[in-house]
Amino acid sequence: MKSLSIFHYLNTTDSTNNYAMRLVHEGLAKHGMAWFANDQTAGKGQRGKKWISKPGENIMMSIAFNPPKAFLAAPFLFNALITVTCRHFFDKLIPEDLKIKWPNDLWVGDRKAGGILIENKYQGSDWNWSVVGIGFNVNQLEFSSQLKNPVSLQQLTGKSYDAVQLARELHLMLLAAIEGFEISHRMQLMKTYNTHLFRRDEMARFRKKNMLFDSKVMEVNDQGQLLTEDAIPRHFDFGEIEWVL
Repeated sequence: MKSLSIFHYLNTTDSTNNYAMRLVHEGLAKHGMAWFANDQTAGKGQRGKKWISKPGENIMMSIAFNPPKAFLAAPFLFNALITVTCRHFFDKLIPEDLKIKWPNDLWVGDRKAGGILIENKYQGSDWNWSVVGIGFNVNQLEFSSQLKNPVSLQQLTGKSYDAVQLARELHLMLLAAIEGFEISHRMQLMKTYNTHLFRRDEMARFRKKNMLFDSKVMEVNDQGQLLTEDAIPRHFDFGEIEWVL
């Protein structure tokens, strides 16, 4: 599959994911196209939450992909590959171990550095498009009180960065990862994902509806389920539970 390595800079938009998905629906997006925003007025996070970021200080980018056939049997592998690639890119820049908080947030210790939001477009049962939204705190030093435990690259390293250049480099790394993926890489991909899993082999607190419970984080399977263990083994789909931190 040939990629169009096209990187677009937007001064202001509501959400890079919304912008990219509009172009997908209008037939104007091409595989591999990326959109970086200096400012978002309605940034999107997981579970309907907002992604709040100061203009010009962070990475706010969305990339449109035609998911390769290798991912059709296990769509979570696409999520895992995107997340592992982003983790590898940013982990090289920071002195502490960057963890993957299931399903696809990036945390340093108990602080959130970034997150990924993947939205898909189907035609019938055919998975035609994925829009991958990536938010990462780069140079921001002061955060909204609405955010819980955020941290930026500059806070971790004491250095400032060119957020646009980082986004360009990450974009190219993601394109290469998608192009190079084969289903035979499935086990190694999930091994890497789980090696860096947040709170792995530790007790963690979760909420399911109105119930709080503690369970030991074991791993994530290639269907994207979080496996935990307490009195009995458990497994959870995304959206079924939430972390309590």
